[in-house]
Amino acid sequence: MIAARRRRIDPVFSKLAKRWARWSRRVDRAANRALERIHPILARGAHQTRTLAKRTGAVVGPRLRPLGVVLFRAIARGEAWVRAGSAAALRGATRASAVVTPRRAIGFAIAAAGGCLIASQFLDYRAVEIGQSGYAGFGSVARPPTVDVRTAGDAHAYLLVPLGLIAIALGAFAAARERRRLGLAVAALGLAAIAVILLVDLPNGLDAGAQTSRFAGAEAVLEDGFYAELAAAAGLVVAGLLYYARPCRIRTNSSGRAASARRRRPRPPASSPARVARRA
Repeated sequence: MIAARRRRIDPVFSKLAKRWARWSRRVDRAANRALERIHPILARGAHQTRTLAKRTGAVVGPRLRPLGVVLFRAIARGEAWVRAGSAAALRGATRASAVVTPRRAIGFAIAAAGGCLIASQFLDYRAVEIGQSGYAGFGSVARPPTVDVRTAGDAHAYLLVPLGLIAIALGAFAAARERRRLGLAVAALGLAAIAVILLVDLPNGLDAGAQTSRFAGAEAVLEDGFYAELAAAAGLVVAGLLYYARPCRIRTNSSGRAASARRRRPRPPASSPARVARRA
């Protein structure tokens, strides 16, 4: 049965193969004739394009040459300026690194945080807004009226001002001399300031008090002074811990110094008289 099916299918496949061969030969011949007809046109077009390019270059080239000279000279000058600026920046950074050491930078940060803590005591840290619900849809266009505005120092009798002064003094001393325990003292001052802010300023700032009975819809809100003093106190804690950790402190052991000295030691040339005498 299989042999009979093969005898039936083979003539069909052979006819299809013959037809495909004849059709492919026809397509090949037609493509060759088309290429033979198009080739002179393409060759003529390429020759005309080359001729036009040569003529255009001969006319435009001399005119564009001065512009090219000016352009490349400007690029060369710009490169020279960039290199000079990079060298100056490198020299400045090298000199600044010798003056602005990590210890001095952290000491300056401690003093700056202490100054910010003092300045925040004279800013408004809380207020009572009246009728806040009626201004909910206006955003920043219209704000509710405020009463009973207080500065941050009023809540704790300006207790954080002496802490800020002590932090400034410690920052100056830390920048002048290296005392690792000063970092712990500064961090303790920051933690004490945070404790005062959270235990005294925060409850008093959110307490509307007698204003709720005098005005309808009165609500106490915290102003920028509260967040400023909290950020300054947190800065004291972070700067103190950084100073205690001694960042960028690299220690070089004696073996490393000896190895670097051996590498820098000049070596005698291969044809020195001593080596020649030893070989002899």
